[in-house]
Parts: sequence; structure tokens; C-alpha cells
Amino acid sequence: MGISLVKLVVWVSWLAMAVGAEYVKYKDPKQPVAARIKDLMSKMTLAEKIGQMAQIDRSVATEQILRDYSVGSVLSGGGSEPLPEAKAEDWINMVNAFQNGSLSSRLGIPMIYGIDAIHGHNNVYNATIFPHNVGLGATGDPELVKKIGAATALEVRATGIPYVFAPCIAVCRDPRWGRCYESYSEDHKVVEQMTDIILGLQGDPPTSRKGVPYVGGKGKVAACAKHFVGDGGTTGGINENNTVIDMHGLLSMYMPAYSQSIIKGVSTVMVSYSSWNGQKMHANRELISGFLKNTLKFKGFVISDWQGIDRITSPPHANYTYSVQAAIQAGIDMVMVPFNLTEFIDDLTYLVDSKVILMDRIDDAVQRILQVKFTMGLFETPMADFSLVNELGSQAHRDLAREAVRKSLVLLKNGKPGSTPLLPLPKKASKILVAGTHADNLGYQCGGWTINWQGFTGNNSTRGTTILGAIKSTVERSTEIVFRESPDANFVKSNKFDYAIVVVGEPPYAETAGDSTNLTMIDPGPSAINNVCGTVKCVVVIISGRPIVIEPYVSAIDALVAAWLPGTEGQGVTDVLYGDYRFSGKLPRTWFKTVDQLPMNVGDSHYDPLFPLGFGLKTESGASIVSRYSPLTYFDNYSCMHVKNLLPVDEMSWMPLISDGFGMNYLINCMYVPYLHG
Repeated sequence: MGISLVKLVVWVSWLAMAVGAEYVKYKDPKQPVAARIKDLMSKMTLAEKIGQMAQIDRSVATEQILRDYSVGSVLSGGGSEPLPEAKAEDWINMVNAFQNGSLSSRLGIPMIYGIDAIHGHNNVYNATIFPHNVGLGATGDPELVKKIGAATALEVRATGIPYVFAPCIAVCRDPRWGRCYESYSEDHKVVEQMTDIILGLQGDPPTSRKGVPYVGGKGKVAACAKHFVGDGGTTGGINENNTVIDMHGLLSMYMPAYSQSIIKGVSTVMVSYSSWNGQKMHANRELISGFLKNTLKFKGFVISDWQGIDRITSPPHANYTYSVQAAIQAGIDMVMVPFNLTEFIDDLTYLVDSKVILMDRIDDAVQRILQVKFTMGLFETPMADFSLVNELGSQAHRDLAREAVRKSLVLLKNGKPGSTPLLPLPKKASKILVAGTHADNLGYQCGGWTINWQGFTGNNSTRGTTILGAIKSTVERSTEIVFRESPDANFVKSNKFDYAIVVVGEPPYAETAGDSTNLTMIDPGPSAINNVCGTVKCVVVIISGRPIVIEPYVSAIDALVAAWLPGTEGQGVTDVLYGDYRFSGKLPRTWFKTVDQLPMNVGDSHYDPLFPLGFGLKTESGASIVSRYSPLTYFDNYSCMHVKNLLPVDEMSWMPLISDGFGMNYLINCMYVPYLHG
């Protein structure tokens, strides 16, 4: 009995020691996040900390690299996929394989996989592609945008990915910029409202957690507000160029959306390639550490853009050690390397060992990265499963995208002077013509950042409904539809068409490839308009990421619609063309007359637009009425005098004339302007 008791005591003691040895505080979800971070960081070597600060592209990532270097993050660059037309399961298997590498490292710190989700889960075949941000700005509907964020989060999680580089909260002040479609509006207040997409992506944070990074479960993702700061204000609209503005202007125009994003719990912020008054943002300590982190109290992590630190020098990568030093000292926490991992690690290690960069700065960066990872539950559920795969491209999400399309369309003209409105179109007709480069081209319809970085052309790269396809499913079966991409005038004259729909616009583009000094539609768009609209009643639908040159053709057009870049759900266009729903969209950007006027934004002394900010006609019950959100109510608290300056006036200065630009003027008493929205 005595021997047995001794054995029992020894066994219990051994068990207690074994259990004690296995207990690791940072792996205990019952512990406060701060305690878990402190415990983990106390165990980390400098090499492991620097590894957490690196993000590499999937094309150079392996399980061994993730294990050996304790890499903090992996990403898919634009168009980077596990295999062509990869299914959700293929993405999950890839992400989990990388995660296995991270979990097999000494401390088992999970990596966080990130991807661009600019307008839906846009890298992925069969995903729902929502309208680009410029179209969402035209809806004026933050609640809709929040729903789109939630749908996008589910589709991203369906592929095993927990982190998105969205939203872009740029305030585009010049449509010549190739990223203008990524901006909700030229008006910063509209952009501020649309930061509600963060609540959809991440979830609504509890009241007690406002201002702190928050991700609400496995159906949500970490978001990224970008590009900090002033990216939409560069001189001439040149991508990655210099924004010239004083501090007051920067804080009042470009900073408010970041403040709103932080209040709403955004997890990360991405720095802009651009410069502010000649200083590269990736090296701007005053704004990143001083303002973003210290003044706005941002608690998440700051990430660079793709090879963003390389571009601190000119030419890029000319002095990489200096670039690493300048970026990390400025306050960047995670570097989107994305290829030269060992060079980044070696240079940063050297800078720390040489005491050029202090350990406190490294610890701040790692603490912020771990804060996001712990908060989103990545340590508890690092591996993805197949439970959400059916969310990818689901019908519910496509229905939501279709709603967004119809709410984003802006009716700019409906009927020539003295004629009846053309819209809504009759579904029953003898014969109709559909023309234009963009009528039957899903790639053109979606724009850049779709499947590939620069987008695609044609109808085979993902699943969706073109505008031609939508017309075919909308009109009555007895209506004959004739499609010609570029019909000549004789063809149009020789056929007795009841009406024509001409769909023209821009080709897909992204970033610098989209910078344009002329802002013209692609050929043969102009000839299609002239050949068709000179002969038959026509509605012209513009597919573009921004206002383009249209003034020379307007007089020949019966009805004109700005459809922006609507995405995969083309039936949203026919929903309003044919009157199942009314037009309700309002211009989120000023539509210029000529490019010589640019940059031109509401409030400028030379403001003389073809269509002003906030303009948009409505169709109701088969008839068109004029209704517009004035700048006074929809976009900003401008004075009544400003409305007078913005629009032509008669002798009675208190009664401005609102003109549609085509000989139809409307007398509006200034005191009633605020009540014109509907």
C-alpha cells in the first residue's frame, strides 16, 4: 500500500509538471489579448519578430520558407491564383498548406493571408463582381455598401482568406487619375459615409471597442483603409505622383475618411505610393507615426503597398537598406516585400544590430501585427474549412450586386427638347438595335482589378451577365434583337428599328495604365453613336470608371446613362432602362465639358460643368421628372449663394435656373433646393 501510494504521488507530480510544461499563455484564448501578446513577444527572437513584419507573394512562398523565417503574411497580388479558374476548395487548400508551414515554426504563429477585394472577391473565378466604388458612390447608400462589404467578406472567407486590401478611401480630385474608379466621390463627405463598408467587412464592433481593430468571427475579414494619404489629389491626376496641398487642406479633404475608418475599427491601413509636398508617403514619419498612430490613435498595423518601400528612392530599389530604414522609422509595421524576403530580413536585422533602428520600433510593429491576429481569432482557428464554399458567387450576392447596379446608374438626359422622354423603354417592340463595344463584353463591363490586375476582355474569364444578355432576357420574346458592335449608317437606315441601345466606354485598366490626358471612349464608340443616333431614337449607356468626353455627342443622343463599371450583373442596367425600377443615382463626380477644364471640382472658381456634382434625372411611372441632390444637401453644406454661382441665373438672383444642358431649364427657388431629393 505504501509503495503504491508513493507511485501515485510521483505520477501525479509528473502529470502536474507535464501539464504545466504544456501550458502556454499566448495560446490560451481565455487570457486577455494584451497578456497573450506580452507573453508571446517575450519568447520571440529578433529574427522571428522581423519575420512577422514581412509579407510575401504566394508565388515565392513555400511551407519551408514560412516555417524557417516565421513570415507574418502571404498575399495574392493582382491575378495571382493557385491555378486557372481555381475553385474555392483550391484556394482553401493552398492557404492551408501555407498555414501548415507557419504553424510548424518554433512558436507556431499563424500567418495572415491577404488579397485585393476591390469590388467583390475580384481575383477569383465565379465570384460576384460588384460595381466599382465610383458606382457605389453614385448610389448615395451607405447601408447598401455595408451589405456589399458583408457579402464580400463571406466570399473571401469562402476561399479561406481572412484579410482584404479594401476599402480604397481615396478622394479623387482629378478624373485623369487611373485609380479614380476606386474612389467613391470627389466629395470627402461621401467617402466618409461609404466607410460603412468596413462594418460590413469586419462586423459591427461593440460600443466598448470603438476605435480598436475588430473582426467579428469566421464570416468576417480584416479590412485595410488605403492609400494613406492624399493619393487622389496628385498633380495632373498622375498615379503615384505628388499631392501639393497645405496641412489644413490635407486634414480637411483627405484625412476625415481615415478618422471614420479608425472609429469603425479598421484593422490595417495601407500607405500610398504618392508624395505629399515632395516627401514620399512611405517615408513620412510625421503623418504615419505622428498623425495616424499618435493623433488618430490607430491601434492596428500599417502596411506598405506592393514594393512600396522600394519606391522611396528613384530609381526604385536604388538603396534598399535606406528604404527599409526610412519606411520602418516612419512607422510602417508590415512590408509588402513581396519577393526579396531575405534581402529585407538581412537589411532590417543589420539596421537593428547597428542600433540605427531601435528595438522599441520593432516591438511596436510586432505588437500591432499580433494585436490584429489575436483579435480576429487567428490563433484559435488558423486553418480554413469548406463550410462557406457555397457563398462564392451565390445567388443572394448576385441579387445584391444587381440592386447596386440599378441604384448606381445616373440618368443624364432623357429626351431632346420638345420631345417626349425615351426612357423607360418598351419591352415589346418589332425590332431593336443593340450596338457598341461594351454591349456584349463582360470584361469591359467589370473594368480593372477583375480576375487579372488589368482586367480582361471578352466573356470567358468569369461568370456573369452582359448587358446584351440582360436585354435578351428582359424584352418580350416577340421583340427582334439585332446586335452589331459597330453598325454603319446605311445598315441602320435600311432597318426599321423601333429604338437603339448603344453601349460604349473605356477599356479595362488599373493604376498607372489608366492615367489619361484625353479621357476619350475607345473606338469605334464615337462612330457607333453618330451612325446610330443620327438615324433612330437611341439611349447611350456609358461604361467607364470616370466621366469621359461626351459633350460633342450629346445633342444627337436621345437618352444618356452613366453606368460606371457595373460588374457581372448586367441585368441591373436593364432593370432601370426598361422601367422595372426608377433611376435614382446621382453623380458622385463632376462631369466636365472638356479636359482643358481639369482639375475641376465643385466649389472651384472656374466650375462650369456639363453636369454638376449630384446631378441625376429620375424616371417614374413611365415619365421623366427632374430631380437632383443639390450640393447643399447631398454632398456638403454649401451655401445657397454657392448654388447660384454654380448654375446660370436670371434677373431674379434668388431664383437660379437649373439647366439640363440641352435647352431645358428649370426655375427653382433657392429656399426649396434642400427638398428636391426623393
